[in-house]
Formats: sequence, C-alpha cells, structure tokens
Amino acid sequence: MTEDWTLQVRYPQRRDTGIYECQVGTTPPIGILMTLSVVEPVTTLLGGPEMYINKGSTMNLTCIVKHSPEPPPSIYWTHNSAEINYDSPRGGVSVITEKGDNTVSYLLVQRARDSDSGKYTCNPSNANPKSLIVHVLNGEHPAAMQHGGQLRLEYPVTACLLSVLLVLLGI
Repeated sequence: MTEDWTLQVRYPQRRDTGIYECQVGTTPPIGILMTLSVVEPVTTLLGGPEMYINKGSTMNLTCIVKHSPEPPPSIYWTHNSAEINYDSPRGGVSVITEKGDNTVSYLLVQRARDSDSGKYTCNPSNANPKSLIVHVLNGEHPAAMQHGGQLRLEYPVTACLLSVLLVLLGI
C-alpha cells in the first residue's frame, strides 16, 4: 500500500527558506532532501516618487515586478485611487505589459493635460502596489524646487527613458 505525504507551508515567510527532508521510517531510514526558497515579489515604479512632464507630451509610467514565482495574472493602474478606464472618452491611454521573469507594465498617456496630474498606482495582483505623483507642467521649470526649507534639484529623468521606449516601439 502506497501513501503520499504532503508538507504544506501556509503563509510562507522568508524565514521558512531552507532544506527540508522527507524521511521514511525504515531501517536504515530513507530520506529525500528538498530545498524551499521563499521569495517576495518587489514592485518598482520608475521615476518616482514624483515625476514632472510637460503639458501635451506623452506620459510613460513604467512598473516592474521582480522576484515573482510567476508573472502577475493581472496588473491594473489607478489615477487618484480610481481604476483607469482605457475606453474612456479622453482617449490616448494605453497599457503594454510584458510578462516574464521580470514583468514590465507601461502606462502611456498621450497629450498630457492638467487633469492627468495626480497620484498613479501600479497594482500587480500578486505583489504590493507602488505609487508616484505626476505633475503636468504648463511651461514651468521645476529644475529647482523648494521643499521644507531645503533646495532640492529635480530632473525629469523619465524623458530620456520615454524617448528610448518610443524609439523601440516605433512610435
């Protein structure tokens, strides 16, 4: 008679990582070693915590999910806590998601306008969400902004990333 035994680790945590042995109570004992690696998916939103873009330009928000045992079944985006509707009358809003060892989701908003300013959140179904604040500028230059009595320099690094992405996508 054969019996199968299963070890189930509920709510695994990193401290559960290690070598486990299944042992049969024979003389001498027979055992099989198994390695368990517990990983925690990490979500990154490029360009954060704040991003500055010019009115009328294309906004590209890039969300990366790493260390996921499988690609997230879904990733949805929100703007000011409301799920983004890609079929809205506004138009010009699209998402490109590339699933793999590292899953990358791009939210593209064309012809940015004042109402596109606000908090954007990338919500992978199997990882923690990540947010950033987008400021759509009307010709202002945020190169030097005052924050809490300290001068902080801001550079819209994402403009370079957006240019590379648009070239790669042939847009």
